[in-house]
Amino acid sequence: MFALWNLDFAAALLNLKVFPETVPTPLAGVITAESLDRGRAYLRTNSVFNVIRASVSLALLIAFWMLGGFQQLDETSRALAHGGPVTSGLVFFALCMLGITLLGLPFSWYHTFVIEEKFGFNRSTPGTFWGDQIKGLLMMAVLGLPIGAAVLWIFQHVPHAWLWAWAAFTLFQLLLTWLAPSLILPLFNKFTPMPDGDLKRRIEELGTRCGFPLDGVFVMDGSKRSTKANAFFTGFGKRKKIALFDTLMEKHSDDELLGVLAHEIGHFRRGHIRQRLLVGIVQSAALFFLLGLATDPHGAFARQLFDAFGVKTISPQMGIVLFTLLFDPVSRLLGVFANAWSRRHEFEADAYAAEVTGDPMPLADALKKLSADQLSHPSPHPLRVWLDYSHPPLIERLAALERGK
Repeated sequence: MFALWNLDFAAALLNLKVFPETVPTPLAGVITAESLDRGRAYLRTNSVFNVIRASVSLALLIAFWMLGGFQQLDETSRALAHGGPVTSGLVFFALCMLGITLLGLPFSWYHTFVIEEKFGFNRSTPGTFWGDQIKGLLMMAVLGLPIGAAVLWIFQHVPHAWLWAWAAFTLFQLLLTWLAPSLILPLFNKFTPMPDGDLKRRIEELGTRCGFPLDGVFVMDGSKRSTKANAFFTGFGKRKKIALFDTLMEKHSDDELLGVLAHEIGHFRRGHIRQRLLVGIVQSAALFFLLGLATDPHGAFARQLFDAFGVKTISPQMGIVLFTLLFDPVSRLLGVFANAWSRRHEFEADAYAAEVTGDPMPLADALKKLSADQLSHPSPHPLRVWLDYSHPPLIERLAALERGK
């Protein structure tokens, strides 16, 4: 954990150091010297904020651990529950999530209403902020408690529990993906069907030309929370919907919007969505297998793990939390390979968009505007990219589009 903290700190310093002093040539005419200075200030402010947040989180975790907090949390959850091991496990999960949420609230508030407000991005009101928090907790309760109960019951009653728990979790994830467009996303944002017109017609024609099973085009009220823009599609099979942030439509031409959407369709046509889904399922199988070792009451590994965190009784709920802490640094390093794979997919989707629209410039112009509007780092340090970037740096994407002309 300390090693990763130091690695992140080094990446933050190096990323600040390589921020350009003058506007890079590919961005001339889109980014001004003034906006470049604002981008540097935005990066510096966020870097300091992230270092402080990571430091506080690590210090609280170490303090909680050293003071016997995990054993106390286990005893408290058992004392509050009156319905058996599954109930005590759910109480344990609820206390964990409540604690994590409460500790994260000051940082979320500060980032939204101080940092994002200072740089002109925030459009959230306190009512929207607190509404999101309440909805998020309720959604975790409605969706998380049933799957949590199922996993706990499986680990306590079923042979080869990790395999069945993995199957239940995978089905739950697929169900969430299917329900998200119609039930979950509308809880947080309003989706309005795009009015008939030239843009909608061209989007539908693009979908037909690309063999994309388009079931609707919607405009999402992203401006409700931020000035930042995006676009995405959701859904399974032949019921895919495209959603464009209203902020995206405000700032980009129709050709640029089509370039962005062609990029998103490129992920579908190149099989990226299916590949990531399958890899995610395989990864979760490996994690549940290891989780089985961490929750086996007769296993040496589980006993060592629980002793290390000062917990007397081996239980599935505590095993899940301790395993998550143990695996988090490993997961972060494994994410390096996932990010590299994702960056390659982004290049492929860019190339697809340029091919299907017949011109790479609209997408390139859209990427430039998005970077300028979001005060993004135009050429981040390779270490920062290696650690965290799921998308290639802007300069590299523009160069690849230029080569593909």
